[in-house]
Amino acid sequence: MANTAEDLALPAALAEVADVGFEWEWDEETDEAHGCDFEPYDRFEEPDRTAWWFRLWTGNQEVDGGEFRFFGTTGAGDYVGFWLVRPDAAITDQPVVYIGSEGECGVIAGDLGDLLWLFAAGLGPAEAFADPDSPTQPNKAFHTIAERHAPGRHRAPTRIVTAARAEFPHFPELIDAMCR
Repeated sequence: MANTAEDLALPAALAEVADVGFEWEWDEETDEAHGCDFEPYDRFEEPDRTAWWFRLWTGNQEVDGGEFRFFGTTGAGDYVGFWLVRPDAAITDQPVVYIGSEGECGVIAGDLGDLLWLFAAGLGPAEAFADPDSPTQPNKAFHTIAERHAPGRHRAPTRIVTAARAEFPHFPELIDAMCR
């Protein structure tokens, strides 16, 4: 069954983030990266596409990644999306997960509101996963989006990521169990 454009449409706040976009560049002189290596999609990934790469990534033809709705990637091939684990909850109230190209994975935000505040702090999904305490350059455009869609929810990135991981501590084991 084909998905309609409505089925694949991003939530408004995430669409605004995609419209703003992320900047990332490598400084040859200092041998350092600046910005966030994250490319949000303009809509959710097609389930058939998710099933294709998820089966390759896990080495398991019996899984299809249907419990996820992916909305972005990094240049290294890492994926970011909602994990549809909370029964009857809106997609924006589902946790946000990071699945790295080298097998690393974890929950990085309890919901879209938390993710917006990570973006506002200057972190992309890979940075939030690897080191939510890393020094960042706050993003004014994303701060405005976070204030509009998740007012009063501002917290330090470490608190956001720690709370999400505490709520879903077994996510990496769930993914490992899918792998062959």
